[in-house]
Amino acid sequence: QVQLVDSGGGLVQAGGSLRLSCAASGRTWRTTVISWFRQVPGKAREFVAQTTWSGDHSNYADSVKGRFAISVENGQNTMYLQMSNLKPEETALYSCAAGSTFSSEGRHYYYWGQGTQVTVPS
Repeated sequence: QVQLVDSGGGLVQAGGSLRLSCAASGRTWRTTVISWFRQVPGKAREFVAQTTWSGDHSNYADSVKGRFAISVENGQNTMYLQMSNLKPEETALYSCAAGSTFSSEGRHYYYWGQGTQVTVPS
């Protein structure tokens, strides 16, 4: 099993920044890809960004390119999502996920964090 604990969400004004963290424990060697997704109640889950534990390959949703940056601290099994220039429409529950397929589809991920709320008032 792999346990993921995500944190760092909060209330931030439009145009502001936040850094989310995802700490992994357990059998992390079973996973190679770590990603962030976000979801608003009543809407489909949306892919945000992904990387590998080695940090050698990353991918972003078009809507966040140039504003979000994903990184890993491999020795600590921790992943970060630095978010800048946040927009009100990005208010959502952000969750990290781990799997072994480099995919933007949530169904490919076995392990999920509990989610951390990001709120950007309009």
